[in-house]
Amino acid sequence: MADLADLFPGFGSEWINTGSGRIFARTGGKGPPLLLLHGFSQTHVMWHRVAPKLAEKFSLVIADLPGYGWSDVPKSDAQHMPYSKRAMAQAMVDAMEKLGHVHFALAGHDRGGRVSYRLALDHPGRLSKLATLDIMPTYDYWLKMDYRFALKVYHWPFLAQPAPLPETLLGGNPDFYLKNKLSSWSHTKDLSVFDPRALEHYLAAFRDPLRIHAMCEDYRAGATLDFDHDKADKDAGTKITIPMLALWGNAGIAQSAATPLDVWKTWATNVRGQPVNSGHFLTEEDPEATAAALLDFLGG
Repeated sequence: MADLADLFPGFGSEWINTGSGRIFARTGGKGPPLLLLHGFSQTHVMWHRVAPKLAEKFSLVIADLPGYGWSDVPKSDAQHMPYSKRAMAQAMVDAMEKLGHVHFALAGHDRGGRVSYRLALDHPGRLSKLATLDIMPTYDYWLKMDYRFALKVYHWPFLAQPAPLPETLLGGNPDFYLKNKLSSWSHTKDLSVFDPRALEHYLAAFRDPLRIHAMCEDYRAGATLDFDHDKADKDAGTKITIPMLALWGNAGIAQSAATPLDVWKTWATNVRGQPVNSGHFLTEEDPEATAAALLDFLGG
């Protein structure tokens, strides 16, 4: 993957040792630290259109999650624990600490958003502010899985099936699956919202059988451990108490399940939110509005 385009000119590259293996991250900018996390089935590259604006006010760490992009692929176990959002959140805490950031702001999209709110629940003292992009909690998604929503997010139960079923099917034609999935989630229902160079990054990672397996493990954890961890916090009344921003696409996934802000108000004590004119991929479909909303919330 060394021949892929550099979409972060002027940014550094870091390989950071953690308990989940090496985490790859791009770093750049000036100001207080801000960690940015991507989702399925993308990489850190999804932030390339908003990073220059955010870097004017923040020291950015734009990481690949364990098993994704250029980060190491942790060996899983029967419980899928290495791919639980709890384990991924711990890896991000470790990585930020290695870079000298014990307290930081955090924004996450899709799976990265799930890692982000889990980090806020498990490590509340680490974060100054939290932003999530086009998600609601895993607990709520599974509870709302009626036939309409299941058709929209069929990949949740599909990727969570026991190995090697989804891995085998995805490996047969990874380019077809990824292009179809990305298209179906955009507001244009095609790939025109993506920079072709960014798309090549996503395809390169998705062609790797080890990373396909990692992504499936991510969703297996989502259907088991992540749900259980969310439920335990819900039952205990544990809430996110730091300032939180929920953004979602007005043609995205989260709004098709419920009103996202109303749901997040049941999980957080200090949350605000708004839609962005996009499908699921806010940072690539409407980077100007997304960056503006993040800067307004984060104090940039």
